[in-house]
Amino acid sequence: MVLLRESFSASGKLTRRDFLWVTGIAGTSFAIGCIVNPVTGKQELMLVSRDQEIALDRESSPHQFSADYGAVQDGELNQYVSKVGLTVAAHSHRPDMPYSFRCVNACYANAYAFPGGSIATTRGLLVNLNNEAELAALLGHETGHVNARHTAQQMTKKMLLGVALAIGTVVVAEKNKKYAPLAAGLGAVGAGALLAHYSRSDERQADQLGMEYMVRSGYNPEGMVQLMDVLQQMSKHKPGFFDRMFASHPMSSERYATAKSRMTSLYADKTKLPFFRDRFMDNTVKLRKQKPAIEAFENGSIFITDKKYGTAETQLKKGLKLAPRDYTGLTLMAKLELARENYPQAASFAKKAEEVYPGEAQAHHVAGMAELSMKQYNAAFDDFKRYEELLPGNPNTVFFKGLCQEGMQHRQLAASQYQLFLKVVTSGEQADYARDRLISWGFMKKEPEPVK
Repeated sequence: MVLLRESFSASGKLTRRDFLWVTGIAGTSFAIGCIVNPVTGKQELMLVSRDQEIALDRESSPHQFSADYGAVQDGELNQYVSKVGLTVAAHSHRPDMPYSFRCVNACYANAYAFPGGSIATTRGLLVNLNNEAELAALLGHETGHVNARHTAQQMTKKMLLGVALAIGTVVVAEKNKKYAPLAAGLGAVGAGALLAHYSRSDERQADQLGMEYMVRSGYNPEGMVQLMDVLQQMSKHKPGFFDRMFASHPMSSERYATAKSRMTSLYADKTKLPFFRDRFMDNTVKLRKQKPAIEAFENGSIFITDKKYGTAETQLKKGLKLAPRDYTGLTLMAKLELARENYPQAASFAKKAEEVYPGEAQAHHVAGMAELSMKQYNAAFDDFKRYEELLPGNPNTVFFKGLCQEGMQHRQLAASQYQLFLKVVTSGEQADYARDRLISWGFMKKEPEPVK
């Protein structure tokens, strides 16, 4: 049930998933061979090993979690989600994978799994569940994707079709707009990185495995049916919004019917197992109190995307009135002000977000973008540096650090940043800008024009 929010580009430009191929896969050697699928027991061609799945996961999943505003600061809630997830994973086909589970601060409804076992649910989805069996079904479904190696299968298919691994371009700025304030250097490693576009067959298999794992773990199989009912009801309640979330993985009535049939046939003798509703309610009481604010923040996010900034502001203010120290709400407000080019206000909201959640990276990048736009190069550099310390691996941060050094008249330091950037990104407006600077400063020779 990985639900890709949106592509980074619809035509020609690098997508968020493509970015991972640049930063994670390029330069990695793949051994061709047949590997036994842990779920089916059959041999299949696989170009990605277990160790490579884990390595790619560890490199990319932190960027996704930060794009979703980090793990919720409610430590007890995260421990609870983790406990349920690890219980389900222990009864899966690959119990030896290094699983980790968390609830992230994003307000949209989603859950996703990386190939090495890093799994998350957003609070926008968790707040709509009704019992622990539904949560176990959700996490079991995502664990099913890991066990069936769906991401590795998709990657293998792409490689066999000759997809270039080292694409070598990341486009953040809109055309003719350096620094594109809303992008803020975050999109290239944001939602969707390494999250496979699963087929309907993959989704059905994950449903099947999720129910199997949750029942093995002592949960009522009806929890899976209830989960799908929750998703369908959410889709009816917010059809336009949900169309965005489920564009790649629609919540079909067929999947609901299949789950119900499987429950009444294969697991008929397990329908007396508990749902653990009271335990779920006890552990999510704080989260459920935040539901009106969470919904307001998600509405605000949608209106920012639609460039309806006035309506977005109304929604975000409504949410912040209910939860004035909400990291997601403050960061969204900062992004809104960036989009409106109100840079002092953007920096102010981003700084409040940093104060609320100092260990999370995204607000530092947003603050850096606002400060860079105001030519406050020292402050911007410090924020980009802090972002990189918290979350290394985003080449856009290197580029922006170069802009800051250039703004401070530190040509040698700026050149070193641009050179580092060009080692990863070789085309696009930012690469052209960095290359032109290096050539004009004498750090790089201009390539000869091709012979016509």
